[in-house]
Amino acid sequence: MLLTSCTPDEYSLGKALYPSEIDYEIIQDYNTDEGGNTVILKFNTPGATPVWDYGTGRSTRAIDTIQFAFQGDYSIGLDVITSGGVVELEPVTITVTDDNLNYVNDPLWTNLTGGVGESKTWLLDLDEEGSSTYFLGPLYFYGTDNAWLEGGGEWDGGATGCYEEGGDCWNWSPEWPGNTWLMPAGDYGSMTFSLEGGPFITVDHQMLPNLGEQSGTFFLDKDNHTLTLTDAGILHNEGVDACAINWGDAKIFSLTDNTMQLGVLRPDGCNNEGPAMLVYNFITKEYKDNYVPEVEEPTIDEGFDPEFESGELLRLLTGGPSSGRYWELDADGNPIDWIASGIGWTENADSTREWGWNDDWDELAENSWIRFDQWGGMNYTRNQNGVETSGTFSINEETNEIILEQGNTLLGVDSSELSPTTNTIKVIKAYDDYESRGIWFGTSYDEAKDEWLAFHYILGTNSEEDNDNEPIEPTALDFDNSKLVIGDLENNGNLRLELFNEFGSTMDDPGLARSEVAFREKIEVTFTLSGIDASVSYDAKIYFADADWNPQGDGNITTVNGDGTYTVTFEAPGAAQGTVVFVIDVVGLAADITDMDAVSATIDEITMY
Repeated sequence: MLLTSCTPDEYSLGKALYPSEIDYEIIQDYNTDEGGNTVILKFNTPGATPVWDYGTGRSTRAIDTIQFAFQGDYSIGLDVITSGGVVELEPVTITVTDDNLNYVNDPLWTNLTGGVGESKTWLLDLDEEGSSTYFLGPLYFYGTDNAWLEGGGEWDGGATGCYEEGGDCWNWSPEWPGNTWLMPAGDYGSMTFSLEGGPFITVDHQMLPNLGEQSGTFFLDKDNHTLTLTDAGILHNEGVDACAINWGDAKIFSLTDNTMQLGVLRPDGCNNEGPAMLVYNFITKEYKDNYVPEVEEPTIDEGFDPEFESGELLRLLTGGPSSGRYWELDADGNPIDWIASGIGWTENADSTREWGWNDDWDELAENSWIRFDQWGGMNYTRNQNGVETSGTFSINEETNEIILEQGNTLLGVDSSELSPTTNTIKVIKAYDDYESRGIWFGTSYDEAKDEWLAFHYILGTNSEEDNDNEPIEPTALDFDNSKLVIGDLENNGNLRLELFNEFGSTMDDPGLARSEVAFREKIEVTFTLSGIDASVSYDAKIYFADADWNPQGDGNITTVNGDGTYTVTFEAPGAAQGTVVFVIDVVGLAADITDMDAVSATIDEITMY
């Protein structure tokens, strides 16, 4: 018989070391610092690992150099990890007799703490309202080989911030409003870094009650751009609380007087994600408390809410007296827009196609137009897919509104909710170069949104041709003879009949409506004189200047040879609109009149062509 037996594997720890077997040294280097600020830690025991705790930080190096900036007593502890377990040694107390503030007198230390004898409080850049003051959000993501961003700026996709050529270098800087899954909005507490007697850190984890308030020390390695917290961890969110290996072991990605980015390693597999640097974005409490957001003045659309001189809008629409212009929807450009607070958003017809502008509107724009003219009055004609309707219009120059009488509207598609429904349209945008850029008509207004629905009209290709070929209908201009002023008004010997003069007495009480003065070719005035000596002949003529002094000048000469009725004519080199001077001068007549009170005159007729 063969008998066998099974025995379990036996496992045992290695040999445990006694404290007396641990070989280590703690040396104050008085050659470097007379006050003993520099301390050299040496661990000489093979097969074991030291864990130094020197009050302002921890280290596992066999040889390390520690520098204390402040005088005082420091306890240096040492735990040794051996194969037989952890050996705890009695701490050693050293005394630093002098301050050496050179060890903390660096721009990075100052940015972090405010300087020696000062403290600075930092906040995660996300508040209860979900607002981030400086950064796009509270948390960015970087590759595991990214680190200090030279100059404190964003990683540029190249060498800056990448510590290994061809390494795991990338970044994603999400905006919180579009990625609220990152962490909930809230008050995450504060971190206060102090150099008041030592490098002390206080962290108040408002969103992590299990951590609460932590107090400890910190060390900033300005050369390697790392920040080590002892007995504390940086502010972070609950969703990744179990991810970081050590929340007190951070890489500094950027650090300025008001902003700081600290990264901790997220190991592979945490929350089913790959390894990455979780980079938390901080701002100082002072910066947050004093932050005044820059108010960006919106860029109002060019030409919005235009200002017109008297008669200018009428001239723009019609082309001038006895003229007419065709206007068409800008189907090939940008035909429709919602202009909110003076700012539009559409770029072309495709911006609103299918739910706004559609094929029916395309067809309408191709075959339709509206014409404004001054042929015997202020008229409009609307051709909508071959169906013409017409009427008269008026203009409210104070509001830039055009009122289509007879209840008509601008062009529209029967099946579209966008089609205008009002006969009052407002000029929303206009341009000096309207010939190429057209005009925007607002057809409805949403007061709650300060928004206009507006249509873009451009000059039709037949506007100028029709203006030239359309016969000119004469138009009469009314005049109140009780307001006619006559006499030697300029003391130059000429008898003047002043119908209107912006620089004369008729300015405040004219006998005609200035806005109704409009002609394309000429204006004729028939007048009657009485009380004139018939023995001498005189030259009579009109002097005329329209509202913008173009056209202006003398009219044709008519001979006056005593009492009678005469007609004088001013032929315009271009269309005239409005007037600043409109007078008739009989040259030399006033010098020959002995009794001006015996002379009278009337304006019998004014005709515009």
